[in-house]
Amino acid sequence: MKDIKILAVESSCDETAAAVIENGRKVLSNVIYSQIDLHTLYGGVVPEIASRKHIEKINPVIEQALSDAGVGLKELDAVAVTYGPGLVGPLLVGVSAAKSLAYAAGLPLIGVHHIEGHVSANFLEHPDLEPPFLCLIVSGGHTHLVIMKDYGEYEILGRTHDDAAGEAYDKVARAIGLGYPGGPKIDKVAKEGDPKAIAFPRAKVDDCPYDFSFSGLKSAVLNYLNQAEMKGEEINRNDVAASFQAAVVDVLVDKTMHAAKEYGFKKVALAGGVASNSALRAGMKAACEKRGLEMIYPSPIYCTDNAAMIGAAAYYEFLKGNFSGLDLNAIPNLRLGERK
Repeated sequence: MKDIKILAVESSCDETAAAVIENGRKVLSNVIYSQIDLHTLYGGVVPEIASRKHIEKINPVIEQALSDAGVGLKELDAVAVTYGPGLVGPLLVGVSAAKSLAYAAGLPLIGVHHIEGHVSANFLEHPDLEPPFLCLIVSGGHTHLVIMKDYGEYEILGRTHDDAAGEAYDKVARAIGLGYPGGPKIDKVAKEGDPKAIAFPRAKVDDCPYDFSFSGLKSAVLNYLNQAEMKGEEINRNDVAASFQAAVVDVLVDKTMHAAKEYGFKKVALAGGVASNSALRAGMKAACEKRGLEMIYPSPIYCTDNAAMIGAAAYYEFLKGNFSGLDLNAIPNLRLGERK
């Protein structure tokens, strides 16, 4: 069977990325230009600035990906691109670039759901992994607990009702003076703190055992900080970070383990930017070992936004012949399992 090579493009937030993936599992190249340093000045991602930087970097990043892979346009079998969810301006840059390339080279175009890409990142380093399996997706914009029933087929067990876990990390990090991006910074200082120092709440959503809510936890942290300030009490931000992180991890692990037991899964996968969090990995690993479950997760480079994961997801759409037209548009609020 002919090896299938796909050029993938990802630009849903503040990373401009391109990759060439062979047969959905082999990474021939993976180029990422991160804008984190730029947006740190503003305490978070500024969509207009992100869009302009994507426009500036998209062509060089794609050219680098092709060069690193030693592949020309004529050797590709398809062009894939994230078309949602994400920030509409950044998404449009990637979609426009991918459509132009596909049209110019006469190649099929494959629109990929960003969250499906995160789940598929697990295939890049676990060549024997096959669906079905349970997957917890945790990032700055999304918190989902899903069953990957087959390639491109998902059953959503739970999702966040308000803040995503990564979003809560960013807001709490800002409140305790750590700055942006919050996830890695809280993870670092939490190692020096006591996770039991402050009893922050673990939210439950009535009648939705697998849904998440982190806005109440975020508010509890802010209230704790405000009350300590009004009383003139010294705040140990390491303890605050550790206690907050423990509250997030406890909920994520507990719900995932509950689902694994109820649905009878022996494999549990992690995906998304927060999947590289050391406390989450440690907590999930301990819970899985206790129950005899296999835990699967990508390397950090494939947890944060990248194009390799988009190429992995696109391969299975290619096999099904699920191609997009040149009228493909960015859909910032695209839901998992929804196709346009």
